[in-house]
Amino acid sequence: MSTDYDIVIAGGGPAGSTAAAYLAKAGLSVALFESESFPREHVGESLVPATTRVMTETGVMEKIDRAGFPKKYGAAWTSKETRNIVTNDFSKIAHEFGAAEIQFSERDQPGVTRDFTYHVDRGKFDKILLEHAEELGAKVTQNTRVRNVDFDDPDQVTVTCRNESGEFDVTARMFVDASGRQTMLGRQLRVKVPDPVFDQYAIHSWFEGLDRKAMTSNPEKIDYIYVHFLPINDTWVWQIPITDTITSVGVVTQKHRFVEANTDRDKFFWDFIDTRPELAEQLRKAEQVRPFKVEADYSYAMKQICGDRFVMIGDAARFVDPIFSSGVSVALTSAKFASQDIVAAFEADDFSRAMFSSYEKRLRNGVRNWYEFISVYYRLNVLFTAFVQDPKHRLDVVRLLQGDLYDDEEPEVLRVMRETVQAVENDPTHLWHPYLGSLRAPTAAPAF
Repeated sequence: MSTDYDIVIAGGGPAGSTAAAYLAKAGLSVALFESESFPREHVGESLVPATTRVMTETGVMEKIDRAGFPKKYGAAWTSKETRNIVTNDFSKIAHEFGAAEIQFSERDQPGVTRDFTYHVDRGKFDKILLEHAEELGAKVTQNTRVRNVDFDDPDQVTVTCRNESGEFDVTARMFVDASGRQTMLGRQLRVKVPDPVFDQYAIHSWFEGLDRKAMTSNPEKIDYIYVHFLPINDTWVWQIPITDTITSVGVVTQKHRFVEANTDRDKFFWDFIDTRPELAEQLRKAEQVRPFKVEADYSYAMKQICGDRFVMIGDAARFVDPIFSSGVSVALTSAKFASQDIVAAFEADDFSRAMFSSYEKRLRNGVRNWYEFISVYYRLNVLFTAFVQDPKHRLDVVRLLQGDLYDDEEPEVLRVMRETVQAVENDPTHLWHPYLGSLRAPTAAPAF
């Protein structure tokens, strides 16, 4: 049976454009429909080094290098509260609570030949990726939303789209959902489930002229991504360089706090920033150049991420929390893994769910590891910083922060972290017990 295209992709963000690039390079005909017009603002502005592999493979890396984005050599965490904590668990550790930093160069990363990645203006970054996919042969249509996918015909899918000219249908051998947090197919198939633990809320903006040196004791590391702990459970601030003078700043906390505060976005943001006076002082000297934007209800899973003639990738498949800059990394890596299975499906002329089992297994492994890492982090921040500073565990933590966590069932460091958290939870006399956060992962996390 003849179809309009081999593959239709919904969504032109990093996941969709990367899948389109891989598939077009493989010689398949690809149609990508994006509901917005690029460039457009988007949160998730800091990359991890694992994205370098993917962008190199698709051929877009040189264009990203030429874009002038700030280089990111590492990450740092700061806290208002400083105290030395020594325990039998870490006999040589006497560290500053909540303070830690890592450099990506500390660990050699297979397939990555540089010691940095980038902070990015997502409007510019996503546009580069999308235009690159188009240059490789993908047919890209913007301002067009995918409304429905009909799987009734066993030989093709019929995709219903809508734009200013009205509704129209296109046919393809299979469908890729890269619609991001719109989760188009997850909602249609009713397989989307809210995360039982993470119900976070983010409010963020850009600021011109923030003195980044004032927020670090090391001027050589002012262009790291900074996570500033606030003295409020499960609450933190991101600080991400966008240009030499513009910095993205966002507050992440639990959603119920915004509801209970019953105030406007501006006051809510500044009330939380004021709990770190040194940060508030510097931020008030800067000029806010964008209105505050809110991200809510962003933690969810899917009961199913692939099936006969479809796969879900990126945020359309799963999103947990922005704490370790995992969003773009999961988007690009899931696009890579899915594209490998899709090419194999075309070679075999078999589009059954079983053909995408390798993609499903690898993505589940990776996201499960992210989930475990994030859960441990929120449950006991001090444990994370202790492991970062302990030579026995530091490189394993760096590996996770680099984004290398898809092929192993579970990195050893996560098992040790989880057991340590359990020991602290079970011992009210433990010196770390007062620092337990309120977010507590269930014994059985979401299936995906």
